[in-house]
Formats: sequence, structure tokens, C-alpha cells
Amino acid sequence: MTDVTIRMDEIKRKLRKLKKLELKIRMNSSIQPEKKLIWDNYFGHHGANNCRAKYSLLMLASMNREEYLSVINEYLSIVYYELYKESGIIYEEGMYDPDILSKLGIPTNADENSIKKRFRELAKKYHPDTGGDASMFIELMDNYKKLMGGKS
Repeated sequence: MTDVTIRMDEIKRKLRKLKKLELKIRMNSSIQPEKKLIWDNYFGHHGANNCRAKYSLLMLASMNREEYLSVINEYLSIVYYELYKESGIIYEEGMYDPDILSKLGIPTNADENSIKKRFRELAKKYHPDTGGDASMFIELMDNYKKLMGGKS
């Protein structure tokens, strides 16, 4: 067995545990067919050719420890965000949609100041007056409004 094969086997075991954890967290140990697991779209356990998944097993095996932990933290942030959304729990100050954060290139644990800073950077880049793409600028504005929920 090569080092990559051993690492892939280890990651497979960890991914199975993450899937079970999501089932416990979001499904209360009962499978509800109307709910889709985030895990299914996030991790591919069949190698590099699984086009549905954001991260293939091969991609995960080639990451260093910090990159791998960042992916796991991102995944868990999305799981808990979905749980809160599905449960109707009122969002706490500082809880932001991880999908939008990801689109903007912002870590899932970002605070309001980090979001504003990144927004300003992207606004300069996409603003039509500076030669940017108007449709990208409008999308950026919409995403920022969703994240900030009326405050700015």
C-alpha cells in the first residue's frame, strides 16, 4: 500500500464519521427523505471523478493538515447553519450564510468587519465605473445585503 492509499483510507473513515454526525445533528437519528445531506454534495468518496462533490477523496488526500481542517470547519459551519435555518432558530448576531461567504471568498468564521473589508475590495473590482462587470457588481450587492440583513 502506498502512502496515498493509506491516507485515502484514513480520510474515508473520517468522512463516514462526519456523515453519521450530520445525521445525528440534522436528522435526530431518523432519516427524513425530504432533507438532503450536505455531506452528499460536499464530499466525493469515489476519487477525483465524482463531479457532484465539492471535494473529491483525492483532493482531500493531497491537502496538508491546515487545508484539510479548513474544509472540515467549512462543512460543519454549513451543517449547523442549515440546522438553525431548518429549526427556525433566531440567528445570533454574527451568524452569516456560509454559501454566500464562500462565493465571496470569505472564511465561514468571518466577522462583520472582515465581510465589509472584502465587500469593499470586490466592489472596487466589479464596479462598472472602474471597468468592472455590472452583473457581477449587482450580484455582489445582493449577496452583501443578504449577509448584512439590513445593517450596513
